[in-house]
Amino acid sequence: MRHIRLAPFTRPKPVLDFDTFFLTEYQRLFQTMYLLVRNRMQAEDIAQEAMARTYERWRGIRDPAGYVYRTAFNLHRSWLRRLAMAAAKRPAPTPARDEVDAAERRVDALRALAELPRTQREALVLIEWVGMTAEEAGRVLGIQPVSVRGRVHRAKAALRQRMGGPDG
Repeated sequence: MRHIRLAPFTRPKPVLDFDTFFLTEYQRLFQTMYLLVRNRMQAEDIAQEAMARTYERWRGIRDPAGYVYRTAFNLHRSWLRRLAMAAAKRPAPTPARDEVDAAERRVDALRALAELPRTQREALVLIEWVGMTAEEAGRVLGIQPVSVRGRVHRAKAALRQRMGGPDG
């Protein structure tokens, strides 16, 4: 009779309760969405809706942070589609000006970030702001980690060129 070797039992990572998860993750989720949409009210709406949807499915979620960010990005994409459909039906409104009194460099950085293609901006924000690995960001965005790294590389090169950093 053959003996089957089993891998040693490893305890699963303790899953935080939702309240703790919310307290530790909400502010960063809101800030991430603000970097993408550049509108505080819209960022707040997306972050709240993503957290509500995460709460609804809390027991079945293995990676809560990945789930909440993927949900938020999907909500953002849906919002962009609805906005595009509305714009096709009527003239595009002029974008609202951000009235945050910030240093000129910060405004320039946000403007340069906003000029990046959405795909590069999403990858860059997840890697550099949220601190995800390329593998984690790839799961959130639904792409391969090598594609995430490529998007981040192109985004950084574009920002260096626009902001006049090294090599630019």
